[in-house]
Amino acid sequence: MPDDNQKYILIDGKQIIPVDTKEPEPVETPLDLNPQIVELIQNFVSGKVDENKGFTPIHVDDIAISIAKFYELLRKVVDWKEDAALRRSAIERILKRLLFSKVSGISPNMPHDPGIISETVASELIRGGHLPNDEVPREYVDKTSVALAKYLVFLESHTDSQKVLQNVKDRINFVTFLIEIMACEIEDILSNPVKEKTIIMGMTKLIHDRIKIIPSDAFSPDEVNAQIFIAVCRTLYDLDSSYITYHLLRFQYPFWQNPDPDQLQELNSSILSIWKQSDQVMNHPLSKNLYNICERVDTVFSLIDDFFQEYKDKPSKIQEIMHLKSKFTEHVSKYYEKRYTSLKKRLFRLAIFSTLSVFASNWFTFFVVEIPLAHLFSEGFNGFTAFMDFLIPTLVMFILVAIIRAPGLDNYQRVLTTLYDFVYKDEKQILFDVHVKRNQNQLLLLILVMLYLAITLIVFGAVAYIFIAAGLPITSVIFDTFTIALTVFAAVTIRNKSKELSVNDKTGFFEFLLDMFSVPVAKVGSFLAAKWKEYNVIAIFFSVVIETPFNLIIKFVEGWSEFLKERRAELH
Repeated sequence: MPDDNQKYILIDGKQIIPVDTKEPEPVETPLDLNPQIVELIQNFVSGKVDENKGFTPIHVDDIAISIAKFYELLRKVVDWKEDAALRRSAIERILKRLLFSKVSGISPNMPHDPGIISETVASELIRGGHLPNDEVPREYVDKTSVALAKYLVFLESHTDSQKVLQNVKDRINFVTFLIEIMACEIEDILSNPVKEKTIIMGMTKLIHDRIKIIPSDAFSPDEVNAQIFIAVCRTLYDLDSSYITYHLLRFQYPFWQNPDPDQLQELNSSILSIWKQSDQVMNHPLSKNLYNICERVDTVFSLIDDFFQEYKDKPSKIQEIMHLKSKFTEHVSKYYEKRYTSLKKRLFRLAIFSTLSVFASNWFTFFVVEIPLAHLFSEGFNGFTAFMDFLIPTLVMFILVAIIRAPGLDNYQRVLTTLYDFVYKDEKQILFDVHVKRNQNQLLLLILVMLYLAITLIVFGAVAYIFIAAGLPITSVIFDTFTIALTVFAAVTIRNKSKELSVNDKTGFFEFLLDMFSVPVAKVGSFLAAKWKEYNVIAIFFSVVIETPFNLIIKFVEGWSEFLKERRAELH
């Protein structure tokens, strides 16, 4: 039966055809994108085209992967780092083990084959789950081998104690610098982060166009560009100084990855001065101002990263979708919700791993450091003091990470506003002024420094008093007080991660109070962590002692598995 509410028309007085009276939905007008966004998209598309060319994958035995992953899980409890940082940490451990004879000075002239090193690193990263099996091109290993050759020349030329670096501390620092840069280059080649590098450069250009340095002649254009790049790397992907230094070297020396003999000689002559100047570049007077600016807007580019990731296999659709504001917003809403949920889970996981790490490290320091020191000074522990020695640092870490929260619900609208500002041409643009301080009020600065030092002393005094009241030996009081500084430094680092989705630079009263007491202590912890890194020869030793037998077991299991597969193939 015809529907009385439906309109019809008659043809030849007989045939009834329904007429669609529904009004067509309005067609959304595409919006113009900012030229820098268009360039960013084009660079990503061209990068993905090059990445998708044919390749020969590296395969690692699945049984060996299962065993190695269990070991990496144990390492994660000890290191409690993010997954990306764990991969770099794994590369550094492998390099320290493979180059132990050279970096330790035991046999500095022992030859090392860069091809074997690159093959070993790639295989072990795949076994440990840091790289996907059957997806890493073998061509990347050959490229890594070429890139590694120069580092062996650097080590050969500068780590012989009879040549340049006779001071043990300098040798350790220089070798650590080389291994960290080497690890960054290996990771960069094997993982080939096309998306990440494209977005870093895109964000750097966008921020550069919106920043005004006052006065304009305070710094050179190269200084400003480098510092913007550094701030983007630190805020967007939480990259460390080693990775940033590696990329700055690639900008400065375009031939860095594959230098010819003359270029290699130039690099070898300059590497010591590069090492000594690297800290100055990272601690530039502009760095703090630019970091704060980039931290306010990095969420926008994190969401663009998610969008590119979804369409990595269909990059041609990216620009088409971004032109339509409502459609792009639907995607962004989905990414933000996913990131928000992931952030809360990661904060919870970091809280657990960091607390477990503090508790586990207490076992080592208690028996290896504190008990021998206490006996040396005719002191000792009873059950209660030992319990407090374990409890207090662990409890401090737990409390500090437990109060960390993700951004509030009102943050989402601010994210959208900032996103539109960067993506669309006709949106109101936010500009940033960076005022270079030249003439500060010296009296005010002196008062602030004195207040800062006073708070630092008060906090350390309060911590020491708690340990003394608990009855700990004086040696443990001193040791554990500095351990608290390292713990607070780690907690503040985790707290900074909780702001990765926030576009609000306002500080609440509770956060202000927390900063007032935690930042001075964390600064001391940061200094101690850097000094421990300088003198931590033991880390290299343990990388060899612990990981060498483990890797022998892994290789035996892998060989046994391959042997069984060959024997099975004969049964036909």
